[in-house]
Amino acid sequence: MRILRAIALVALATLATLATRPALAQPAPIAASSAALVPLPPVPSAAAVVPLDPEAATRAYLDTVPADAHARSDAYFEGGYWLMLWSFLLGSGVALLLLFTGLSARMRRLASRVTRFRPVHAAVYWAQYVLVTGVLSSPLTVYEGFFREHAYGMSNMTFGAWIGDQLKGLVIALIVGGLAMMGLYAILARAKKTWWVWGTVASIGFATLALAIAPVFVEPLFNEYTPVADARVKDPILALARSNGIGAKSVLVFDASRQTKRVSANVAGFGATQRIALNDNLLNRCSLEEIEAVMGHEMGHYVLNHVTKGILQIGLVILFGFLFMRVAFERLRARFASRWKIIDVDDPAGLPLLALLFGVYLFGMTPVVNTIVRTQETEADLFGLNTSRQPDGMAAIALKLGEYRKLEPGPLEEIVFFDHPSGRNRISMAMRWKAEHVGATPLR
Repeated sequence: MRILRAIALVALATLATLATRPALAQPAPIAASSAALVPLPPVPSAAAVVPLDPEAATRAYLDTVPADAHARSDAYFEGGYWLMLWSFLLGSGVALLLLFTGLSARMRRLASRVTRFRPVHAAVYWAQYVLVTGVLSSPLTVYEGFFREHAYGMSNMTFGAWIGDQLKGLVIALIVGGLAMMGLYAILARAKKTWWVWGTVASIGFATLALAIAPVFVEPLFNEYTPVADARVKDPILALARSNGIGAKSVLVFDASRQTKRVSANVAGFGATQRIALNDNLLNRCSLEEIEAVMGHEMGHYVLNHVTKGILQIGLVILFGFLFMRVAFERLRARFASRWKIIDVDDPAGLPLLALLFGVYLFGMTPVVNTIVRTQETEADLFGLNTSRQPDGMAAIALKLGEYRKLEPGPLEEIVFFDHPSGRNRISMAMRWKAEHVGATPLR
């Protein structure tokens, strides 16, 4: 589920550089309606025994992954732990560089010379901030988003196409972030003591609006969405939707294969923007049983009100983060006033300090945010099993996700670094469900 992470990222974007997500690629045609559906992979022998031993069945599924593929997935995912650290250190270093060299203060003065209209100062400063921090962070961005993805076989996107997607993200960051900055600094100017409360309310409201309009206005800039014509795929998904009170009338497929090999789907939007979408990798690489398992999971997020719950939970995380910033900002500004030349909290020159403090807070809160998201993902998994009744489809999908997610982490490792249940835990859940429903669901 992308909802909670999106809320946290939008809140962070109002305070720091809006980092566009790396574009990954694996071109492939969208499956035609006449194409044959991919069969469900053979169920390992231990997973087909009745009565079923969930632990043995889980082990049987995991043992189908070749040792070299297992090691490659572990290396890719564990490398992400270090990238989290390097990204945090680089972001902190860039913020300190802007402050101690006086560059941030000079950017503020330039913004004030562009226009006398004070509310626009924040937007002009933001544009400079995005460009400067983007350039300074570009070596890590290019390595992480392009070269590393190619090294692990996750992408074959040309560098030009990858840059094109990055530039689209940059334009969105400049426009959307500029508006967010104008709103934030208007709050800072009018409520210098209680801005952390009103800033939280504004951030959550802005994130909610973004989640509502992104499916219509933003996502089509990166991918083409077309209706799924194959009734063998569409009809079971719409039947699942109707049976769970979801009013979407069509199923869309988007060409994520131009960016990534990953399989994904979502039930997104609010009201008129609501839609069910799956990517063409899911359509081309997976069986109908796997597709139903994935779509049951995504519908679980909607039916279980994870958007509303996530807004409240992440809202609390943001609230305490803004309170931390409120206290720490004033102390550090007073101590380094002569060097940083930050006039007050509503001075755009203080944005790097706000970004630094919020980055430190979010880095420390990584296990908390991951646990919030992972808990909702687990709930959606259970919902998906009960509504799709495809335990082997779910197990097979968990193995595909294991191509880039470590399948068998340690318990503490999963708590700290995983924002989804591990592949092992997902397969174990599916096999426990299957063992309890042997008489109620057909076995292959």
